[in-house]
Amino acid sequence: MTTASLPHGHTARRVLRLSLALLLAALSAPLLAANPPPAVSNIPATPAPSDPLAAMAPVELATPDSAPIAEQLQALQAASAAPSTSTRVKTVLQRAFALLGTPYRWGGSSPDGGFDCSGLVGYVFRSIGIDLPRVSRAMANEGVAITDRTALAEGDLVFFGRRGRVDHVGIYVGDGKFLHAPRTGRDVTVSSLTSGYWAQKYMEARRVAVGG
Repeated sequence: MTTASLPHGHTARRVLRLSLALLLAALSAPLLAANPPPAVSNIPATPAPSDPLAAMAPVELATPDSAPIAEQLQALQAASAAPSTSTRVKTVLQRAFALLGTPYRWGGSSPDGGFDCSGLVGYVFRSIGIDLPRVSRAMANEGVAITDRTALAEGDLVFFGRRGRVDHVGIYVGDGKFLHAPRTGRDVTVSSLTSGYWAQKYMEARRVAVGG
């Protein structure tokens, strides 16, 4: 079947997924060469698909909880190019962005089964050998508190909640954006920390030491 014969929505989504897959591959090469991922026994290994698009779940183009795909790609490029970001933090960001489009599942902690918010964050940090508590409330006690929102840096954990109680977590990716697993019916995505729903629910941030 040729591209011209595909329905318009399917063609657009396939092109966008291919763009994201190619960008991830290009940005991953120097990082993986400088900092090969450690073996992590509690993350199940999955065989590499023959089709590069098979590894990327569909990314919604626009939802109340997500930035348009162009903004997500810009966030990935900016985070990877940030001169102040260490190689280890860039590795965290690479692995987080590779999970864009993975479905939300309450209690989920793997790409195959889906993620909830803390399952996603825990999975990404375990991939570089850092174990975090399983729930967002406990994660909010890790690392060093960042009290000034303008001092946030790529790789920081950002927390949200209501009535003074943390109930959501994501990974800050720079430029006022963070990556997270929002809620049932949504996929792993990039959202704004400076406006809209999540800006109103923001509570605090923590910086976990990841090394150079």
